[in-house]
Amino acid sequence: MRGVAFSPKHGWWLGAAALLALAGCAATMEEPSASGGADAGPAMVDGQRMRQLDAPANVGDWMSTGRGWDEKHYSPLDQINDSNVGRLGLAWYDDLDTFRGVQATPLVVDGVLYNESIYNVVTAYDAKTGRKLWTHDPQVGTEWARLACCGPSSRGIAAWKGKLYIGALDGRLIALDAKTGQEVWTTRTFDAEKAPYSITGAPRVYDGKVVIGNGGADYGSRGFVAAFDAETGEKVWKFYIVPTDPAKGPDGEASDSAMKIARPTWHGKFWEAGGGGNAWDSFAYDPDLNLVYIGTGNGSPHMWHFRSEGKGDNLFLCSIVAVDADSGEYKWHYQMVPEEDWDYTCTQPMILADLELGGKQRPVIMQAPKNGFFYVIDRATGELLSAESYVSVNTWASHIDMKTGRPVLRPGAHNTTTPHLMSPSWLAAHTWHPMAYSPDTGLVYLGAQEQGAIYARAADGEYQYRPGPGRTNSGQAYGNHPELRAKLQKQANETEKGYLLAWDPKTQKEAWRVPYPHPGSGGVLATGGNLLVQGTINKTVAIYRADNGEKLWEMDVDQAAIAGPITYMVDGEQYIALNAGWGGSPVYNLGPFQTSTAKLLVFKLDASGVTLPPPPEPTALPRPPRLMAGEQQVALGRRLYGETCHKCHGDNAVGGVKDLRFMAPETHEAFLDIVLNGTLADKGMAGFADILSKEQAEAIHAYLIARGNEDWQDAAVSAQ
Repeated sequence: MRGVAFSPKHGWWLGAAALLALAGCAATMEEPSASGGADAGPAMVDGQRMRQLDAPANVGDWMSTGRGWDEKHYSPLDQINDSNVGRLGLAWYDDLDTFRGVQATPLVVDGVLYNESIYNVVTAYDAKTGRKLWTHDPQVGTEWARLACCGPSSRGIAAWKGKLYIGALDGRLIALDAKTGQEVWTTRTFDAEKAPYSITGAPRVYDGKVVIGNGGADYGSRGFVAAFDAETGEKVWKFYIVPTDPAKGPDGEASDSAMKIARPTWHGKFWEAGGGGNAWDSFAYDPDLNLVYIGTGNGSPHMWHFRSEGKGDNLFLCSIVAVDADSGEYKWHYQMVPEEDWDYTCTQPMILADLELGGKQRPVIMQAPKNGFFYVIDRATGELLSAESYVSVNTWASHIDMKTGRPVLRPGAHNTTTPHLMSPSWLAAHTWHPMAYSPDTGLVYLGAQEQGAIYARAADGEYQYRPGPGRTNSGQAYGNHPELRAKLQKQANETEKGYLLAWDPKTQKEAWRVPYPHPGSGGVLATGGNLLVQGTINKTVAIYRADNGEKLWEMDVDQAAIAGPITYMVDGEQYIALNAGWGGSPVYNLGPFQTSTAKLLVFKLDASGVTLPPPPEPTALPRPPRLMAGEQQVALGRRLYGETCHKCHGDNAVGGVKDLRFMAPETHEAFLDIVLNGTLADKGMAGFADILSKEQAEAIHAYLIARGNEDWQDAAVSAQ
């Protein structure tokens, strides 16, 4: 053990006494010793510690999903740095025993690492050795996977005063004793009988209040955010994001004053499908301003024509909304996507920083949402300071008008019944993957991508809101103009790209980029060692110089790690950790993507002797069966697939969590049992017998067989 870790660059030091305290926590759970005090107990996170992240007692921890309430995903630790990162090795790992996407950012508090896998299973580890201390399984039903667009995953947990908080997929907010993993209290955050909500985002605790949102706009719900007392689970406030039927009167919630602003921007019977706006992931908190920032989601249904008669801005869809942390009272908003018509969301990560702009220091909030523009906004007032496109193709808007703050839409951007290609699309120029800001370089880092998608609204009379789990209430048309769709899909495939982007928020210009062969790389971490860490679509973990993007280290892990990495220190040694488990949005040109099981990976300097098991032997691409169905059945299957399956399995049946064009013969044989009876529910594929008939499932199968026969020859050659 090193007696002192010192960084002249950042001026923090970790003395021997503090190191011994951390070591004591790593060695035993019976007598944990928190950095904040010898008798504090495990996960004793409080407001003082969160306000003093870089103090000697706290700098080695990662106590919230973004490390700090500002969500920078930056740590000043620099023991691992650009001069020695080549010595990095695997210290320990845990096999998470799933092929589903694992999206959580772990926490490390006082020598204990807390991690979350699929279905909200939480495990505590000795952060130094990987020894398991306890595991808590909240027993989320497998049927809930149908209500999460990208699988039964979660993006993390929260910690506060000896408790951990799970935002469970089924809507429970669960407090655990951080020492034992036992449940302390549980609160229901939504009524599942009234609307198809789910939770996939990480809860945050802001000065004793647990803040959590929900998903569900794709299926038909009214989004809201709620805060609960961290000690008791009692509701503190609730903020609805969109209005409801005015005949019902005020909600009696914190959002009532805001709904007076929002209501005139909606038209027709918008409340019948909920309206959407669900804040399914992104939050930030400024304790000095006492403001909670909410990133809001897309509309329900997606198509503006059906949602609001093609009229009005539809507040507060695709916006940043600032509310008072204590009361939930509305303070200001900025809407990135008025007239939301494209399944765009502004639930992507937000970062708080202080930037010198025009010779003046400004407190800002920064975001790079789906729509391809990078926004810098005054976080005290909501004033737009700058906005520029960070992708090379933007068929939605040419620019943001700085006088009005509104996007200038390109001709043909709004959807009609004729299919057209939009880029960015629902697949996002940047999605939920954490981005990072380094105060050392002044740059923001994010995984950017360019993936066009085909849009067309259903013809009048063809769309009808259908409540119930698993029904995508988009209002889109999925099967019309098949020849035009094939042409547009080919164009989308050919122009797809992904890259790691370094962006200067002061100049609104690209600093550098690292291209990848496909979209789909993961979240990023920046450190004081001039390092940038990212899991890549190449099934590696890669580390770059933060100042210029030079690759310094890379390791093959046979998984595309999409989650946010972290770094921490125990016993004077710095570690880097991340979850590696592919899942989420489909990638057109990736094809069948074989991987090993998901794993929690932990690295440190000069680690040796720990190796990952060899990857499974690749299998030949199965040839699809002969297509026996007629054109009418395939067309029906195409439409039903678009309404029910494409969010997980990709547009045009390309990519996704499982590429269904190239199923094994035994999967084809069991197809109806899988789809209707849920025989693979333990793997996240719940049954759909309540919304699909046998004939409809057979039509979807016929469509997939047709798609397999169309693409098998080229895909088989590519796989070889």
